[in-house]
Amino acid sequence: MKLAYWMYAGPAHIGTLRIASSFHNVHAIMHAPLGDDYFNVMRSMLERERNFTPVTTSVVDRNVLARGSQEKVIDNIVRKDQEESPDLIVLTPTCTSSILQEDLGNFVERAQMDTKGDVILADVNHYRYNELQAADRTLHQIVKFYLDKAKKKCELAIEKTENPSVNIIGISTLGFHAKHDCTELQKLMKDLGITVNIIIPDQASVHDLKNLTKAWFNLVPYRELGLSVAKYLDSEFDIPYVDITPIGVVETAKCIRKIQQIINTQGKDVNFEDYINKQTLYVSEAAWFSRSIDCQNLTGKRAVVFGDNTHAAAMTKILAREMGIHVVLAGTYCKYDAEWFREQVGDYCSEILISEDNGEIANTIARLEPAAIFGTQMERHVGKRLNIPCGVIASPIHIQNFPIGYKPFVGYEGTNQITDLIYNSFTLGMEDHLLEIFGGHDTKEMITKGISNNSDLAWNKEAQVELNKIPGFVRGKVKRNTEKFARERNCSEITLELMYAAKEAVGT
Repeated sequence: MKLAYWMYAGPAHIGTLRIASSFHNVHAIMHAPLGDDYFNVMRSMLERERNFTPVTTSVVDRNVLARGSQEKVIDNIVRKDQEESPDLIVLTPTCTSSILQEDLGNFVERAQMDTKGDVILADVNHYRYNELQAADRTLHQIVKFYLDKAKKKCELAIEKTENPSVNIIGISTLGFHAKHDCTELQKLMKDLGITVNIIIPDQASVHDLKNLTKAWFNLVPYRELGLSVAKYLDSEFDIPYVDITPIGVVETAKCIRKIQQIINTQGKDVNFEDYINKQTLYVSEAAWFSRSIDCQNLTGKRAVVFGDNTHAAAMTKILAREMGIHVVLAGTYCKYDAEWFREQVGDYCSEILISEDNGEIANTIARLEPAAIFGTQMERHVGKRLNIPCGVIASPIHIQNFPIGYKPFVGYEGTNQITDLIYNSFTLGMEDHLLEIFGGHDTKEMITKGISNNSDLAWNKEAQVELNKIPGFVRGKVKRNTEKFARERNCSEITLELMYAAKEAVGT
């Protein structure tokens, strides 16, 4: 087992709780010790949720360890069924329940005898799946459970809607800009004359899942969540799906053309080319901006991209293909889907990094010295230490990336938001330089540790003073080059003379 001080994707039960708490009138029970129940506080804070998060912790304490937990878990399920009257209760295993090897499936069967609502055990393995994989599996499990139930009761919708319709799959709580994206996708579908049948799991009722089969097609905006449901609906009910994420001008047009193709194959003749052209020219400013003098000043600049598969791949394509920026590294922490990511970004970047080790990505950024970073909250921290601006494009994220204002990343309005993010990220470096010139900053002592915590180099007082005289926008680069020069010569301390020697050697 590896001790991690930063995790890009949380443990499996977080994914299950995200899905359960996204549905309407669904309650989750987590069998875990105190301390694992931080999800409730996290969701309330980040989503600015006014209502209580529908999650109950069945606490594993010393009494449970001594006598067993079956009675306690069953009592909690039955009590919540009586108090809340949920349509569904999801019991989620945790690392603790897995270690204790408890038969939670048996607990569910026992509890189901005394509850009015449905009770299921989330089918996730904490040793094999992370948050994203568990969320995808849990959503699939719930959808399949209710479609099978509707089949047995002969309540499954057989006929399609009269006009083209879509299920939007994968909008959940704690998703990166997910609610804004959902609104933008609904606007896009309305513009195309497509009715939104159901959005899952976001505020959907489990009783409405039997109507999923009415839709003409499914749209999966995020590869991490909803793809297994779409594949299941395609294989079992012959409902085609679109998994092209509409982020960026080019990919949004590709997504719309794929939708057009699916609708036309089902007997309705549509042509969305005029719509694509008008939106590209008059709604999205990204196409115009890419030809402007401002964007030309960014041409050839070096950038690093890191995040989940969906957003890292999309941002890499936008930077390289639409704005002429040199992506020196594209990376993702979704190791389980690495092949897809390599296929998507291979033609648009110099290097690819598939890793969950934040230290590895930090050291790689330090080595490549990009002009800007586009990553998660962790890469933002790395950028601050290296004095490199960073635009946050993917989870995990801080509360500031759950904006109250409308900031979608998908669709044509999303292209404007992304363009602003890219431009402002690059210009922040020059802004910092101007503040340095005109005395806008207080002088701060330079941090002398490397980006990794195992740096063995020390700077003496004279070298530190000299380093602090260097303008902030290049100070980090000078520091790194000097330390590299010192390591190559096995020097343990950096002196003023060593700084000058490094300057002559590397031309800094």
